[in-house]
Amino acid sequence: MTSTELYLRLLKYVAPYRRVFALALAAMMVVAATEPALPAIFKPLIDGTFVDKDVTIMRWMPFAIIGLFVVRGLAEYVANYSITWVGNKVVMDLRNAMFDKLLQLPTRYFDNHPTGNLISKLTFDVAQVTAAATSVLTVIFKDTLSIIGLLAWMLWLNWKLTLLALVMAPIIVGVVRLISVRLRRTSRDTQQAMGDITQVLGEAIDGHKVVKLFGGQQYEAGRFDAQVNRMRRFMMKQTAASAASVPIVQFVAALALAGIIYFATQQSHADEITIGGFISFVTAMLMLTAPLKRITSVNEPLQRGLAAAESVFGLIDQPGEPDPGTVMLTRARGEIRFDNVSFFYADAERTALDQINLVIAPGETVALVGASGSGKTTLANMVPRFYHPTLGRITLDGHDLASLKLASLRANIALVSQDVVLFNDTVAANIAYGAMKDTAEAEIAAAAEAAHAMEFIRLLPQGLQTLVGENGAKLSGGQRQRLAIARALLKNAPVLILDEATSALDSESERHVQAALEVLMQGRTTLVIAHRLSTIEKASRIAVLDKGRIAEIGSHRELLERSGIYARLYRIQFESSAQPVASSPS
Repeated sequence: MTSTELYLRLLKYVAPYRRVFALALAAMMVVAATEPALPAIFKPLIDGTFVDKDVTIMRWMPFAIIGLFVVRGLAEYVANYSITWVGNKVVMDLRNAMFDKLLQLPTRYFDNHPTGNLISKLTFDVAQVTAAATSVLTVIFKDTLSIIGLLAWMLWLNWKLTLLALVMAPIIVGVVRLISVRLRRTSRDTQQAMGDITQVLGEAIDGHKVVKLFGGQQYEAGRFDAQVNRMRRFMMKQTAASAASVPIVQFVAALALAGIIYFATQQSHADEITIGGFISFVTAMLMLTAPLKRITSVNEPLQRGLAAAESVFGLIDQPGEPDPGTVMLTRARGEIRFDNVSFFYADAERTALDQINLVIAPGETVALVGASGSGKTTLANMVPRFYHPTLGRITLDGHDLASLKLASLRANIALVSQDVVLFNDTVAANIAYGAMKDTAEAEIAAAAEAAHAMEFIRLLPQGLQTLVGENGAKLSGGQRQRLAIARALLKNAPVLILDEATSALDSESERHVQAALEVLMQGRTTLVIAHRLSTIEKASRIAVLDKGRIAEIGSHRELLERSGIYARLYRIQFESSAQPVASSPS
């Protein structure tokens, strides 16, 4: 988008607050009107008091000056408060629009965009937009009116000197135009650098234990220093471009002022200008330098704001998760069918899934096993439509998933994964999350009891109302897992996906979690991604994936008897777990 298109789109976010915005503009007009009033007072003040000795002017002039500054002060307060109020509202609306879009974006978008850059857009970039939306407009509108008023007064006083002053205008415009391009480019680079800083910072904080254990402090400090230094270089490029414009403009103005003073002295010899008129003219001209300086300096925040607006609208304009379906599914029976399903990740060297054919009956438990990268998680992620088949189709109770409304499809699916997501809220709020937020506490407690979670919840300081910390930091891995199971139990969805739900637990925690999972799986169609093969021996069928294909399928016993991939994997795990621990010498 061009600068004009960006700015007009930005002003659309100001439209809902047009009354307050109009009040701000009206107050700015009053402030601008007081600018030429001050030099206008000087002419009667000098000529009437010091030259003509007019008693009336001498008596009332102090009151006129006080009144002028009272009006100006009140108008400035109203203008600044109103425009800041509108600016904060615009930023709030943009942040809400960006966050709403983030909640709608498909999984692939998050795969391709670092978290730090996305956070930077909502924090740093959108704050830069405020200047372009409000404060820049204030300067442009108010100072333009001030310049027009001062020039009008100067023309009325002495049009010859005024035309001489206007010689600097085209030079100033040329300087501003040359610097604008560089400022916009460096602003884009600065925003990208800030996103990279946020990314490195977030990774170092999230992985602080790994950093400490593996001695990564120096490495992380080096990464952070490189990004911060990159940001510094871009900021200095901005400063160099911005700082150069002001002295150049002031130098042009100084040349014009020197010429005006010279010609004014010539006019004074010819009695073409009075002392009061000359002082009034010079005062008006000197007063022009402040708004001219602000207008020339406004280019930096304007270009920075427009570059930020490109980033902000780039996110807002991202297409949301496609939802072409028209069928509203109530409660599914749970029959899932994969028909010749293939899937390709962007830029991948091979297919993630290759002609998968699999039918899961209602209430059946099917486990997916295989080496890392065999396609287990990808296959499971296609059931809730986090990813869409490149070829083939998936059906639920005979309905193509693409024909189902996303909300109704996902209302029928519950997920318990190895990486449990908990929010910095109470235990109860994490169990009764989202659409279940109005669930009675008794039902929440019943779900927690069934998930074997109440035994530790009762020991917490406030029970169900205890805050769990960021991502459940105050709980153990097994406790977090049981809260996730309680959440799935409360949802009571007919389709359940278990993504290596016990792989990171110790034996005691695994025993509790496994017992809770057995309660959860009863009567539900369950797709289990398993790392520990001992946890899926009771599955109805086990599908073994190898390089994106189903290599074997059958019950635990049948697959062992075939002595294929599954039998080899099972034997490796069994031998590893059965290997005796060597005793240390006494």
